[in-house]
Amino acid sequence: MATVGFVGLGIMGRPMMRNLLKAGNTVVAYGRTKEKLDAAVADGALRGASNADVGARAPIVITMLPDGPEVEEVVLGGNGILSGAQAGSLIIDMSSISPIVSQRVAAACAAKGVDFIDAPVSGGEPKAIDGTLAIMAGASESAFQKAEPLLKCMGSSVTLTGPVGAGNTTKLANQIMVACNIAAMGEALTLATRCGLNPEVVVNAVKGGLAGSAVLNAKGSMLIARNFKPGFKIQLHQKDLRNALQTAEANHVFLPLTAQVQQMLSSLIADGKGELDHSAIATFVEEASHVEVKVPA
Repeated sequence: MATVGFVGLGIMGRPMMRNLLKAGNTVVAYGRTKEKLDAAVADGALRGASNADVGARAPIVITMLPDGPEVEEVVLGGNGILSGAQAGSLIIDMSSISPIVSQRVAAACAAKGVDFIDAPVSGGEPKAIDGTLAIMAGASESAFQKAEPLLKCMGSSVTLTGPVGAGNTTKLANQIMVACNIAAMGEALTLATRCGLNPEVVVNAVKGGLAGSAVLNAKGSMLIARNFKPGFKIQLHQKDLRNALQTAEANHVFLPLTAQVQQMLSSLIADGKGELDHSAIATFVEEASHVEVKVPA
């Protein structure tokens, strides 16, 4: 059991925080939105007054935020977590951000004697709720050992992938595979539907073979049901692919498929679909082909 700070109470953060509470930990929560913070307190968390207050009251603080600028502001800002944290504290950032930003934040933390881990997750809202996220950590061995029991409250797979920055590099690799997989699924099911097939039958026929995947199982059914309630938003996946392309450029790596899908996501956002679940990546191909993937009436 531990006293843990938690900052970032959105679609992913709140269920992750609730799993920490369920495991018997004391959680000091804070977020910018009063309604979300009130909901966290109703769940059993203690109310934090600010990011700095959370840092002062909890020796371990977890952040779950949209992108790198928010992480830098929340951790390093004038009233940030680091301004309240004591030497020997640990900050675990579970946001999906650029590994370069993770390393920059870690260096600032180290200057104050505070350990930092980047530990992004995969699995979306359903796995955040049931505590079975895949967690990819970048950390020193000692910091990881300190964090591991808490991470296992939120994930069924917790892997130390290397030093700080490695967690987010691994997450970028994950996001490339997921985005390209959803786009390919969209092309395949659009073709099958245009040819007069029932896409549900097609999914059932192929999912036991090499084409089967967790993405197909989770996102194929959402596409066919026309259910785009966000477990992971298109605008966030576009951000992840942007970070992947920037990291690739810095390391002289060519990512043509990632670049293509990132442009598809940018187009969907321009079309007002940024708040939809990323299963709606498939609608880009549907609209271009004037086909809707669904079970025939």
